[in-house]
Amino acid sequence: MIRKQSSGGNTAFHILALCIVAVWGTTFVATKVLLLHGLSPQEIFFYRFLMAYVLMLAYYHKKWFANNWQDELRMLCAGMMGGSLYFYTENTALEYTATTNIALILCIAPLITAASLRLFYRDLRQEWTRNFMIGSILALAGVSLVILNGHFILKLSPKGDFLCLASAICWAFYTVLLKDLEQRYNNFLITRKVFFYGVLTILPLYIGKVGPESFALLAQPAVWSNLLYLGLVASLLCFLFWNLTLHKISPIRATNYIYFSPVVTAIASYLILGEPITWIILAGGALIIFGVWLAGKKRSHVSIKRQR
Repeated sequence: MIRKQSSGGNTAFHILALCIVAVWGTTFVATKVLLLHGLSPQEIFFYRFLMAYVLMLAYYHKKWFANNWQDELRMLCAGMMGGSLYFYTENTALEYTATTNIALILCIAPLITAASLRLFYRDLRQEWTRNFMIGSILALAGVSLVILNGHFILKLSPKGDFLCLASAICWAFYTVLLKDLEQRYNNFLITRKVFFYGVLTILPLYIGKVGPESFALLAQPAVWSNLLYLGLVASLLCFLFWNLTLHKISPIRATNYIYFSPVVTAIASYLILGEPITWIILAGGALIIFGVWLAGKKRSHVSIKRQR
């Protein structure tokens, strides 16, 4: 029996994944603005996830707990890995290392995620093909061109680079946990739980950092407007749709779109800051597009199933 496999999957969800990554690619700008205005990484994360949780709770409150304590623990881990621990390590890394280092290290997240998924789920091992490996390496090379833009100098900072690597590992395990949870729970409950446990686990760090002057900062238009963007768009909508996307298409393919994040940053820098787009950036962008396409390409468009 000859069976044709879909090469593109659900096209709408592939486009959705790319749009989400595009939004996440602009969050560095919003976060940088908030840091410059005096907010700490803990405060930024606490406010954006608290806002997302309250709105998510108002929309979906039919089910409060998981079916058993083991799954509730998995929800807690997902809230830490995809929320508090991920954002805290990433934002804290900015204090110790250069943004170029962070951007490069975070872009190995797709490879770490793919390796983790291959380790825990047998049904995803078939996607670890030679095309995937070559495409991922090409996409990562394209990311390097876009980020470095001809300035091939990296200043190593062990502490900052380690924190950034830790955030990439956190995201990988977040994806692994979502793959497990989405088989038994709906997307609204999972997303709400991620927001709740993200807020809960960052609370001790937030309390230790917040002060009277912090609340005064919230009245500034640049602060509350960027927090609204991070809370409503980058957190509430993007996490909700990202979790749905992982369910509809392969989590390995969805995560590969993270390679496009530096391209979005370069375009935003051109439109907002007037920074030029060089031929190196264009070459890197083309390499990323080709690499992601190759990584998602099947070995063969036709599979033959023999029945005896």
